[in-house]
Amino acid sequence: MSTPPRAKHSKMKHPELDETLAILLAELGEECQRTLQLLAQLRLNHLTADQMGDILAELTGSVVHLHVHTEGLQELISDELERL
Repeated sequence: MSTPPRAKHSKMKHPELDETLAILLAELGEECQRTLQLLAQLRLNHLTADQMGDILAELTGSVVHLHVHTEGLQELISDELERL
């Protein structure tokens, strides 16, 4: 019985993301998770008007944060693609 050949890419070094881009993407992921949690809360049955208002207020803040946070992100990603 022969051993299957090892994949050639296992020894390849993967390029590192630019530190600033990596931080921004991690923060974006966290805020997206927060937004998804809030959206899930909106789907709960039997929310009171106050609860729905609180969730919508937090969702508004999250959406604004996402908008501001992603400003210029496309250019950073494009720069990273060119660097690769």
